[in-house]
Amino acid sequence: MLLAKPGWSSDMADENDIQAQAGIPAAVEGEGQGRGRRGRGGGERGRGGDRGGRGRRDDRRGKSEEEQGEELVEKLVHINRVSKTVKGGKRFGFAALVVVGDGKGRVGFGHGKAREVPEAISKATASAKKKMVRVPLKDGRTLHHDGRGHFGAGNVTLRSAPAGTGIIAGGPMRAVFESLGVADVVTKSVGTSNPYNMIRATFEALTEQTSPKSVAQRRGKKVADLLGRGGASAEVAAVEAEAITE
Repeated sequence: MLLAKPGWSSDMADENDIQAQAGIPAAVEGEGQGRGRRGRGGGERGRGGDRGGRGRRDDRRGKSEEEQGEELVEKLVHINRVSKTVKGGKRFGFAALVVVGDGKGRVGFGHGKAREVPEAISKATASAKKKMVRVPLKDGRTLHHDGRGHFGAGNVTLRSAPAGTGIIAGGPMRAVFESLGVADVVTKSVGTSNPYNMIRATFEALTEQTSPKSVAQRRGKKVADLLGRGGASAEVAAVEAEAITE
């Protein structure tokens, strides 16, 4: 049993004297406070680290958005109401087809389904951004050569055109070329008018586009040599080769 010193009340008993009577060594002065400060300091550093970590993640996300932050052209091609028969009736939703491009030679398409139209469009846009492809353009305005695409019952024909021709295309194909950044092109669609098949056939034709630089690199030749095979003089071929940007 621990007793306080005579003449002292229990409230006035010294904690160190009571610990001495019990055989407990007195705590070093400031030890507990030091641990408390270290603990608080560690907690503050931990919280600060969390804040710093979140800040760095935000900075990285901001940089990636700036690096990838090109202004994309989004074209809504088609919206279709779909239904699913379930027990008790039908459940209606919406399907959206979207084309996305940067206007500088990159384009992609995607589709998404949801119960509401805005959500379906956002899903289709996200899908289109993931599947963007690069298409080489001549002078940044038209295609390098003619091309044909086929998907399902859809057949499309693409032809390069001189400056001032404009985009001669309709429906889904026009949305693709406007998003791609093509200013002069002549197209023809034969067969189905299903927008999904027309878009896929158009992309099949676009992915087959090649530039003179890529062909020359693959064959181990110069661009001027390829351009001179059409009967043009060496000087004209050299000038045209220098004018090619992609």
